[in-house]
Amino acid sequence: MARNKAITLLSIGHACVDVYQGAVAALVPYFVAERAYTYAAASGIVLAASLLSSVAQPMFGVLTDRRAMPWLLPVSTVVGGVGVALSGLGGSYTLTLLFVAVSGVGVAAYHPESARVARLAGNGSHSAMGWFSLGGNLGFAAAPALVAVSIGAGGLRFSPLLVIPALAGSVLCLPVLRGMERMTPASSDAPTAHANPDDTASFVKLTLAVVGRSIVFIGLSTFISFHVRERTGGGVAAGTAALVVLYLGGAVGTVLGGNLAERWDRVTVVRGSYLFTVFAVAGLVFVPGPAVYVFVALTSAGLYIPFSLQVTLAQDYLPSRVGTAGGITLGLTISIGGLLSPLIGRLADATSLRTALIPLIAMPALSWLLFLTLTEPAVPGRPTQAPPPAPQKVET
Repeated sequence: MARNKAITLLSIGHACVDVYQGAVAALVPYFVAERAYTYAAASGIVLAASLLSSVAQPMFGVLTDRRAMPWLLPVSTVVGGVGVALSGLGGSYTLTLLFVAVSGVGVAAYHPESARVARLAGNGSHSAMGWFSLGGNLGFAAAPALVAVSIGAGGLRFSPLLVIPALAGSVLCLPVLRGMERMTPASSDAPTAHANPDDTASFVKLTLAVVGRSIVFIGLSTFISFHVRERTGGGVAAGTAALVVLYLGGAVGTVLGGNLAERWDRVTVVRGSYLFTVFAVAGLVFVPGPAVYVFVALTSAGLYIPFSLQVTLAQDYLPSRVGTAGGITLGLTISIGGLLSPLIGRLADATSLRTALIPLIAMPALSWLLFLTLTEPAVPGRPTQAPPPAPQKVET
């Protein structure tokens, strides 16, 4: 299969999986409206989707680095969709938590192996990984609209309709997997030699920086609808529009990040984007009225410019474990932000939602500080600036 076709199918499949990460946050206002959940209870749903995912993600990464498991792509896609589809049925808070937790495990299983497959299908191309990451961003962006269309009129009892993207995504990845089956075992399963050793210290710093990004993104995903309604005086539609802007800006940010990385190195681009995001989040929290949408868009772009760049950086820092590296940057550090959502919810219940969002301003600042300690990794085959030639001795 041609590389572009394979990456396109994988990107669409990635969108069909990540729509369920976005769908959990998009469902929160409906749970609040139909079941009268508090902020803390609503954020607990996001926590349930994140908790098992955070625990399971490294395990799946280790497994896929030891042995290729491409069958995980269709299976985990269906599991992620079924969990969210069942979450709206019944009124039991416990069952709701269980179903979204099952969805989180499906998402966790998908990302490490999909990152390995995407790197293989794209022949290690950074731009191919960027397009693969863009699919996930578009899935996030589509989630609020998908939820609104599926259950906006009839309520949570129509949540089983949300399984449709999972069924489509599981089918779309099959041609890519069949193409991989025709590859020789040596090219698909056997470990390859790496010219550079793993730079674990830099990988850990990168991971911590992406965790800071995750806290901001998941915190805003959970509460942006309520915050914008407060700032603008609008209704549910105003809040849903803010969530769409937050997710859709990610597509712009991902493409922009790849273009900027062609002019400057990835570490420089990521540093600048996190510094920019500090001011964007501050505007989102404090600016009243419709202008808040501008800062939602700027925040989204600032958070997503580093997204695909951090995936390839992680894989270059950890070249012998690309499944683990890709899984952590694509999945674990996204889901781990949900672990702090209940704290934001409790603080909002005790004070105000705007007060609870103020600490998020510090997160991109911490990520920026961590990136100040990182350098661009040397990658075999990538041109580097050669040292100036030594002066030649002139014989007379």
